[in-house]
Amino acid sequence: MKLGPALHRIGNDIVAVYLVDTPDGITIIDAGLAGQWNDLLAELAAMGRTLDDVRGVVLTHGDTDHIGFAERLRRDHGVPVYVHEADAARARGEESSKPAWGRVKVRPLTRFLWYALRKNGLKTTPLTEVVTVRDGDVLDLPGAPHIIGLPGHSPGSIAIHVPAADAVFVGDALTTRHVLTGADGPQPAPFTDDPAGALASLEHLRGVQATWVLPGHGTPWNRGVEEAVREVQRAAAASAS
Repeated sequence: MKLGPALHRIGNDIVAVYLVDTPDGITIIDAGLAGQWNDLLAELAAMGRTLDDVRGVVLTHGDTDHIGFAERLRRDHGVPVYVHEADAARARGEESSKPAWGRVKVRPLTRFLWYALRKNGLKTTPLTEVVTVRDGDVLDLPGAPHIIGLPGHSPGSIAIHVPAADAVFVGDALTTRHVLTGADGPQPAPFTDDPAGALASLEHLRGVQATWVLPGHGTPWNRGVEEAVREVQRAAAASAS
């Protein structure tokens, strides 16, 4: 799915993966679920590209529904995978967390679990090797991704600002469709290690100039960063009242 001249998405509002397409090659943001591999190949073909054009994968964090086909790309095609140093162990399968689920509705939860099962979400291969990044890094990859630390959902959660795509990729720092309740619009994401910390970290996005705010779960948001942050803060305040 083409969102802009340099921006594509595979997957859907349940689990999304993004591709930044430049003359220098492709940067993939997150690697979704293992079974989205064929979706990746199909999107590359539609773009007139191949796996040989992929220069790197940047993970917004190390959870299993974001690393799905990353090891396959690294192992079989030599594509480096970048993750914040605080989430490196999580991406390698050495650490995990069990945050509270919060409120759940049966239909959205069932839809999420069914999609994850259908896309081999239970067969995720942890990464063997990663390239670690830190807040403030600018990566030598297509689009020159700029790393913005957003700890909270996980210790190493990041946003990735790519001016060439007019986008900031936020992983699970926020969501625009809650996979457990089906609620739409920018709001705090579920399965968050430190909800208060995640909310506070959104202030790090203030001043980022991007039309697109792209979460790992939910509808792509194209009304700018400031409004997205305000909406998440409103939703958090409403749920707390």
